[in-house]
Amino acid sequence: MLSSGAKAAKPSFVSYVSPEFIPCGVGGEELLSVVEIQIKEPIEKEVNPRLLPGELLLCEASTVYKYIHEDGSNRGTCGKLVCTNFKIAFLDDDSASDDNEPQLKNKIIGENDITLQCVDQIYGVYDEKKKLLTGQLRKYPEKLIIYCKDLRVFNFCLRFTKEEEVKRIVSGIIHHSQTPKLLKRLFLFSYASAAPNNTDERNQTVMFDTLEDWRNELERTKGNVQYKVVTANEGYRISEKLPLYFVVPICVSEETILKYEGRGIPIWCWSCHNGAALLKMSAFPKEQDDSTAQMQKAFLDGIYKTISKPPYELLKTDDLSSSLPSLQDIQTAYTRYKQLFLIDNSADFWATDVKWFSLLESTNWLEIIRRVLKKAIEVVECLERQHTNVLLIEESATDLCCVISSLVQVMMDSYSRTKSGFQSLIQKEWVIGGHAFLDRCNHLHQSDKEEAPVFLLLLDCVWQLVQQYPAAFEFTETYLTVLSDSLYVPIFSTFFFNSQHQKDTNTTGESLETQSGPFRFLTVWDWSVQFDPKAQAFLNNPLYAEKPKPDKSQRKTARFKHQRQLSCPLTQTKSSPKRGFFREETDHLIKNILGKRIGKFINSSDEPPNSFREFYDSWHSKPVDYHGLLLPRIDGPEIRVWAQRYLRWIPEVQLHGGGTIATAARILDLMEEVERLQVKMDEEHSQAVSRNIHAVPMLRNCARLSSLFPFALIHRQSVKPALPTSTWKDLEDEDDLVKRDDEFVDLSSDMLKCIY
Repeated sequence: MLSSGAKAAKPSFVSYVSPEFIPCGVGGEELLSVVEIQIKEPIEKEVNPRLLPGELLLCEASTVYKYIHEDGSNRGTCGKLVCTNFKIAFLDDDSASDDNEPQLKNKIIGENDITLQCVDQIYGVYDEKKKLLTGQLRKYPEKLIIYCKDLRVFNFCLRFTKEEEVKRIVSGIIHHSQTPKLLKRLFLFSYASAAPNNTDERNQTVMFDTLEDWRNELERTKGNVQYKVVTANEGYRISEKLPLYFVVPICVSEETILKYEGRGIPIWCWSCHNGAALLKMSAFPKEQDDSTAQMQKAFLDGIYKTISKPPYELLKTDDLSSSLPSLQDIQTAYTRYKQLFLIDNSADFWATDVKWFSLLESTNWLEIIRRVLKKAIEVVECLERQHTNVLLIEESATDLCCVISSLVQVMMDSYSRTKSGFQSLIQKEWVIGGHAFLDRCNHLHQSDKEEAPVFLLLLDCVWQLVQQYPAAFEFTETYLTVLSDSLYVPIFSTFFFNSQHQKDTNTTGESLETQSGPFRFLTVWDWSVQFDPKAQAFLNNPLYAEKPKPDKSQRKTARFKHQRQLSCPLTQTKSSPKRGFFREETDHLIKNILGKRIGKFINSSDEPPNSFREFYDSWHSKPVDYHGLLLPRIDGPEIRVWAQRYLRWIPEVQLHGGGTIATAARILDLMEEVERLQVKMDEEHSQAVSRNIHAVPMLRNCARLSSLFPFALIHRQSVKPALPTSTWKDLEDEDDLVKRDDEFVDLSSDMLKCIY
């Protein structure tokens, strides 16, 4: 063993330095000034990344130190940092033990993998000063900090890495993750060219890319009496922004759709059980000359008359651009919001915890969620109580229209609360509906002005419903968290195009490498690509209250009395010679509905201003029907932080052996015991049955689980004392308190009170 002087400059040749000699609690600065540089024989085994089809290794650096920030120390592991055309990956020499194996292991993305689309910001540390890294660098940093869009934070020390490798890996990561690129340069196309087409044909998600899918949806919602599927845009003859097939009122002609290239045309979203429909419409540009504006106004008046036919059909229009926050406001709020959860180290966490509530309120993100949910309830009131058609208006009808229409269907249609139904809803309203995922997620890094977390806003709103009424949903909050992560996995085409036209145009083009034919894009709804059956079980809610099947006699009786078909504009009929004006078979129903419609029409101007609060309070005063209308609670603290998504990487906020997961684990154990008893009883009668409960992972030891399971495990914990923040800051210099391991978590911490 050789030693150098006690005071040494930054070494120019350090390939033999082994950071494994760094003692716990000693930082890199102390190492260079106190600890002697030691030589270690090169006995490390070669670690190579696992590459997907079409994935290419671009650059790598050895002897990189990955920090695990706890208690202000710089503990971590040594390994190799690589960058491919798909991801940034840290390769550790040591394989994970069984105790540390992730419960929700992803087959595509590893625990230390960051897809290039998931990189948010990259910082370098120069002489303990953090600087945002962009473009070409004159000086390369000693440390690299990568902030991810899924709120992970990676800290890499490059002090022990060769200088030329530091230049290559830092420049490579910045260039491939931050530099604007062309669409065809995304890994999505490389993977589609090389990967075998192994899509799951059993996927029950309706894709809404065929005429038959739309017809089936119209029939399911009984909207086929008033609305029709049009094929005028086949070949995108009318507009590239519209899908190939969509639904409009029956009286709207193809010539009308063609007149303004689809603008000003009410597009059907969904029909309520009473016949009232939810529609959306893209608005005309606001800045127009007088003659054009007059023509457009006359056109819109004619369109409105096709929907609003008093006293039978009423119409309410809602311009979301003026009644909800703008996309810029949403982006600004989310940017502030996510900063609360991008935590570098424990010291920053505890410093932030002192004023966490005020910081949370100042972001305005939870207030935006409350406003969006309130707007959705207002639309529900019009459809459910007032029997009024609602027309949502927005500039493109592909952002906030998607959010409100999706929430309304989740609240009113129990089918949208099933897993396949929710996925079909996203396909209908977002993917085929033309939400600009490519621009809103900024996958190409070409325009920050177009970026806005609109889809994340929907998922956060749906999470509020799931956490308030878990038994009403077939999927879990883990499903929503995984779905939000899938936004940044560029092997699925679901969230990587601005429109159906853009996808179809790029799908039919020949692949770059093989030139053999169209690309084979995967859909995110095939969860087997990312997870094995054991992991997929975390996406399904075992306590979901399934809808009981009605008796055949009841269905047969209700078929011809369905209110949806009788709430349409009434056609003239011949009077019955026996019963007068109304026909015998519909006497009672038509009188009832007609009376309600006329009553609404007469009293519409006298609607009390607090009708929303009356409707809201009235619903919440009744027992909840998990398969009927579902309204979220939106007052005050009812709107909460989505803990599993935003806090899963912060050890300090985890409750070990506590939280909702501990309750769920005990319920699952009880269900398993009941299942075993049921099987024994069935075996005695020679009628053994198999149930889906076997697919649920058995969580035996509840005390070893974290409240943020399955993303956070028991071994990821902080050893800071569990005292109130103010007390901890007063006593943080006391060695006996700082070093003491705690057995219990005190919920007096501001952060834990807000979440749990």
